[in-house]
Amino acid sequence: MSIDLQLNKLISAQAALDGGAAILDVYNNEETQVEIKGDDSPLTQADLKSNAAIMEHLNKTSYWVLSEEGKHMEYADRKDISTMWIVDPLDGTKEFIKRNGEFTVNVALVQNGAPVLGAVYVPVTGELYLGVVGHGAKKYHFDAGAILTQSDLDGGIALPVVMDRPFTAVGSRSHMNEETSDFLEQYRQVHGTVEIMSKGSSLKMCMVAEGLADVYPRFAPTMEWDTAAGQAVVEAAGFQMVTKDERTPLQYNKENLLNPHFIVL
Repeated sequence: MSIDLQLNKLISAQAALDGGAAILDVYNNEETQVEIKGDDSPLTQADLKSNAAIMEHLNKTSYWVLSEEGKHMEYADRKDISTMWIVDPLDGTKEFIKRNGEFTVNVALVQNGAPVLGAVYVPVTGELYLGVVGHGAKKYHFDAGAILTQSDLDGGIALPVVMDRPFTAVGSRSHMNEETSDFLEQYRQVHGTVEIMSKGSSLKMCMVAEGLADVYPRFAPTMEWDTAAGQAVVEAAGFQMVTKDERTPLQYNKENLLNPHFIVL
């Protein structure tokens, strides 16, 4: 299936900005209400409002949507779907509850199991990371809910940005473990020291794509909607996001939506 990448890049960016505006309505103006999902992770009003705002855009396209907050089709019914949106309407719910601003909206278009474009939006800062695999990645600044046109996407800063800095690894605020420390030791042997940058949500992938970090090992559970948009940005910027053991790119629309452990480098 042929994909109009320019049109879908605009759709994904607009969906992400509107999802971000819905999140900020809760973040700034309402007392956050938290429920507990079946897996004991927190679900806020913001997740659901963001999902609804995003779906207003994606439902107008011809592609099926796999969203963390949507109904999940049985694998037998989705295994032959070649092109789909994969969405996390609020990645970093724990960061949202902590009110540290390090949460994102993730919108990715996936074809034949591989991300082809991704939008990662940071509502609090207005940063938008937008990547089309094979055509480059850019970083923009747009207010949440801004109305975009194609010409708005002609600007932006091309990624990666060259940085003169020490060798840097990026990690999760919540998932730094012994396996990760052991993995980073190989880089300490080469570089002497490894600076550690802590970030929440899919921002960790974007730090590598932007050139702010050299490696991001993730040896803790993630789901497909946590990574699809970030992987598109990473690959569009010329980097890799591969499984820890086989060193092959992560695949999507699997029977089990849980990702293997992976490395961004």
